Amino acid sequence: MNTDKNAMQELFGSMVFNEERMRERLSPMAYGAWKKCITEGNSLDLATANEIAEAMKQWALEKGATHYTHWFQPMTGATAEKHDSFIAPAEGGRVIMEFSGKELVKGEPDASSFPSGGLRATFEARGYTAWDPTSFAFVKNGSLYIPTVFCSYGGQALDKKTPLLRSMDEVSRQAVRILRLFGDNETKRVTPQVGPEQEYFLVDKELYARRKDLRLTGRTLFGNKPPRGQDLGDHYYGQLKPRVAEFMADLDNELWRVGVLSKTKHNEVAPAQHEMAPVYADANAACDQNQLAMELMKTVADRHGFHCLIHEKPYAGVNGSGKHDNWSLATDTGRNLFRPGSTPRQNAQFLLFLAAFVKGVDEYPEALRVTVASAGNDHRLGAQEAPPAIISIFLGDELNRVVESIIKGTAYKDGGKRSLQVGVDVLPAIPQDNTDRNRTSPMAFTGNKFEFRMLGSSQSISGPNIALNTIMAQELKEFADKLERSKNFQNDLQKLLKQVFTEHQRIIFNGNGYADSWIKEEAGKRGLSNLVSTADALPFYASPKNVKLYTENNIYTEEELKARAAIHMETYNATVEIEARTMIDMIDHEILPAASAYAAELCDRIAAKKAAGVSARYETNLAKSLATLTDQLAAVNEKMTRDMDRIPADVEKAMAYIHKTILADMEKARLYADQLETKTDAAYWPFPSYSELLFCE
Repeated sequence: MNTDKNAMQELFGSMVFNEERMRERLSPMAYGAWKKCITEGNSLDLATANEIAEAMKQWALEKGATHYTHWFQPMTGATAEKHDSFIAPAEGGRVIMEFSGKELVKGEPDASSFPSGGLRATFEARGYTAWDPTSFAFVKNGSLYIPTVFCSYGGQALDKKTPLLRSMDEVSRQAVRILRLFGDNETKRVTPQVGPEQEYFLVDKELYARRKDLRLTGRTLFGNKPPRGQDLGDHYYGQLKPRVAEFMADLDNELWRVGVLSKTKHNEVAPAQHEMAPVYADANAACDQNQLAMELMKTVADRHGFHCLIHEKPYAGVNGSGKHDNWSLATDTGRNLFRPGSTPRQNAQFLLFLAAFVKGVDEYPEALRVTVASAGNDHRLGAQEAPPAIISIFLGDELNRVVESIIKGTAYKDGGKRSLQVGVDVLPAIPQDNTDRNRTSPMAFTGNKFEFRMLGSSQSISGPNIALNTIMAQELKEFADKLERSKNFQNDLQKLLKQVFTEHQRIIFNGNGYADSWIKEEAGKRGLSNLVSTADALPFYASPKNVKLYTENNIYTEEELKARAAIHMETYNATVEIEARTMIDMIDHEILPAASAYAAELCDRIAAKKAAGVSARYETNLAKSLATLTDQLAAVNEKMTRDMDRIPADVEKAMAYIHKTILADMEKARLYADQLETKTDAAYWPFPSYSELLFCE
């Protein structure tokens, strides 16, 4: 990789039609119109759209593009694209390169097969994509990628981006109202900032190809814990293996080309596990960039002889992969609203935003929990590598003392060094680096942001950020409604802070989230819900409380929210069913034949030894053990097959049945199969072991 500073600066964003290129290539009038479009929500007239489209096309052609695609995020959680060429027929059998403002702004893909949750029938194919001017277009693999939203003929949101943009607009509106109360008349927009850390595993491509479970489900359905796992802790932040380092360098180059600020790379806790962390971006751009990062991880890994696993738990017995969502709010004047200030007034404002967040998380924990509910994430939440399913907030000792002093109306002791009466005019400066990290907390304050640690590695970050934005907007709206009517702002602000922190202090927990005393006793005493599994959580997705939250803030219609609840349930059911069918197939056609073949060899050895008058005790005991385990495995496999035929038609009943019955069958089948692996000669075992998968060079 070329590390020359100028070369790297030229590389970054070289394939992005960013603001700098728009300023260079557009007329001042067109550039100004686009700028107002993203800052004030103004619509673009056709003439301006045509000018932008022409400039974008010419730039893309210079970058080697021959096609363009409206790149959108349907409710599959992945991205979608349909490519059209710039070529148009001209006289004399020639062609010209054509791309209009109409084609830039709007597309009409045949998208009837995407999940819609009942928003439209399969035969209703018409869906529309519309350009999202807040996220820059880029060139990749010879195509111009235009980030878009996706909606139905009737206007319902069929994607993950539309409600995200709605939530960003709403939290901005309400945050600006609060800032006006503190005398800020400059800020016009407040934007959620997000930095999603991405964990993943690398596995040798040839070994991956020999594992049907990895290929079909993204995780291993069978496999014994290797003799050495993460026991020594030597992989975490350890030296990168040369092949992995080459992959990471190549990945950085690819990400930088398309404007993704890949900042950090390192080995994670489990063998063969790694992490990439970007610099913060606007929530919308961060979501686009994280989807792009996951795609590029797979394509770059393939070039280096790897396959990239982004499943939450590809291997049992070692840490799984999450995606820590670092979330904050920033003004268009460059201020982070979750950064404690240096003056009493700034700190009063910080505490009000903090109070809104605390109140929102306490009032709408289910709204957050359902956004991270998936079959894959069920394997890692609470498993000593991720937070428990109980939603709580970690503030750290210093900030917690501030909150307690507000609740009690007592003096605030700054680390034991000084004592000041808490009040808007005399509130002391709060240290900006005032918290340690708490890896067991689902929602940790880390100095100037909240780190939502429950996300699964494979999921889109849009859902959790929609929830965070909407919850924050709701609470800020309630605060603004009260304080805008105030006759004595300082006194009423102080009362409001005390009331909120007093009523919602139960959600603040600075201890060990893994402790049995917290999970089994303390959280329950506080009245905090513990929705352990996806099957427990998803029925709350479209609860009356959540419907009211999202509809009153104009994020979802009731139909859109219920559609998403149905899609999440259907996805859970389909995921587990695919895993179960894969298990059945591997047991019938790989594991049982392999164990049986080895048992047959043992029987031949036993017969030969007996004929020679030699003891065959070892072979006899092993053959008997194999016979018992194969019979047990065959029996549970037959039961699992029968149980699969009994899955109810109703999606919610099916989810409960699958969680209770099918997963129990799968767990039992794995138990017997993994015992068989320990007793079967490696030459007979039909696929690579954990030792091979996790410790390949």
